[in-house]
Amino acid sequence: MPLRATLAARRPRPAEREDLVAQRPSRRRLVIELTVTVLVAAAVAGLRRRGTADGSDPFLAAAPVLVAVAAALVLLRIYPLPLRRLARPAARLRGAVTHLGLARAGRASSGGQLPLLALLVALTVASFGGSVLAGIGHARDRAAAVAVGADARVDSIYPLDADLPGEVAKVPGVGEVAAIRVEPHAASQDIPLNFDLLIVDDPALYARITHSVGMPAFPADALGAGAAAGAHGPLPAVVSPKIADLIGGGTKPVDTGVGAIGIRAAATLRSTPADSDSDGDFVIVSGRQLRAQHARLAALPQYGGPTTLLATTAPGRHIDAAALRKVAAGGSSPATVELRSQTRAVLSDSPLQSGARKLYLAAVAAGAGYSVLALLLSLMAAAPGRRALLARLRTLGMPQRQSRRLVLLEMLPQVLLAAVGGVLVGLAVVPLLGPGIDLHALTFGGSARTAVPSPSAGVGLRADPWSLALPSAGLLLLACAVLLGQAWASGRRRESTELRAGDRTT
Repeated sequence: MPLRATLAARRPRPAEREDLVAQRPSRRRLVIELTVTVLVAAAVAGLRRRGTADGSDPFLAAAPVLVAVAAALVLLRIYPLPLRRLARPAARLRGAVTHLGLARAGRASSGGQLPLLALLVALTVASFGGSVLAGIGHARDRAAAVAVGADARVDSIYPLDADLPGEVAKVPGVGEVAAIRVEPHAASQDIPLNFDLLIVDDPALYARITHSVGMPAFPADALGAGAAAGAHGPLPAVVSPKIADLIGGGTKPVDTGVGAIGIRAAATLRSTPADSDSDGDFVIVSGRQLRAQHARLAALPQYGGPTTLLATTAPGRHIDAAALRKVAAGGSSPATVELRSQTRAVLSDSPLQSGARKLYLAAVAAGAGYSVLALLLSLMAAAPGRRALLARLRTLGMPQRQSRRLVLLEMLPQVLLAAVGGVLVGLAVVPLLGPGIDLHALTFGGSARTAVPSPSAGVGLRADPWSLALPSAGLLLLACAVLLGQAWASGRRRESTELRAGDRTT
């Protein structure tokens, strides 16, 4: 023991500096990082395979946080490298502010980089909550669009008055109005399926309304141009996939209210606004072509009049629901009125939906709040040393303006990395975890009052620009304000006071 002590005394080791990053991180850190990586991979794989239907596995529920921790560890590894590379060319610039600021940022110790981990986790939690809320909102909008088929719908089992489409178009807030005649058909020998025959007066207008509600594009050109395309022979029709399989390349007879016609499949659609059953079968033909073949009966409203009106909202306005219902009630045929906005509101009118929204809004607010707290704590913890450094530099002749630049160059790279990393991780979480997260229950619930069909697709996480950008931008602005405030406060104190305070903190 005395011999070992003598050798140690003869070769004294200099005290290690705490403001430097080790070139080779310890094995303990490497083991921790590999363990976290394995946990993240297991959580993501388990969530994608098993989903969240039972909701009883806390390990899978922590998958978004684990992804953020793994991303933070990666950023901590690569964080000093670009700063060191930038500091080298900055050393050749006039003035020492840029080089000194980048060098100090790249030499931050591991303990000084821990706020980056907290910031990234908090930002990911906020963006994940926003992605859930955005996915729920998108799914509800799509379900309401499928149920109504337009911004407003007027339905009747009897033919509507011939002047009703014009009266509906005059309602405040209404844009375009498409008239459709819906004729239900039971299964027959020719077409052994129940389907709806949809007779569209203006295919081009119907295509625009279809586009406005975000449903599959209606191929108006497939029905031909005008009445001449169907004056003789079978009418071109847009049909559902099952009907297309039955027709094939041939034709099928179909009975209408004005007489029998033949149809051929000109195009295929999986869904269409005029069909109230999102999973039903349908045949769509042009009303002008039908009237060209059966002009005498089609001219009579009781045989050829529309039974459904689809209306869009005028740009920058809202449909007056009371006025629309008053116009519909004034006709000779009893009619029902549905509005997309009111159908959308039904989906959120339950304790489950409202509670889920409040919960995820609280998650967004909590994530943003914790990120602000982590940022403030990290800036406050480094404030004494930063004030002492600025005091030393002022004694060497550095003006106040360069002091502010130095403070920003030292701390902003870390905050900027956390902000950009939070946005990237929030975007990556959507495709990574989206397939395993089922939002049907939160979107539509199980209430018997909800008579809106839930779409088979489009219910999942969606990136929300506001929850991604606002917390990150707010952190950058807050960091700039705090750092500039610290530099201003330090400049108002005497250098001797700052240097004595700095000596006590080291």
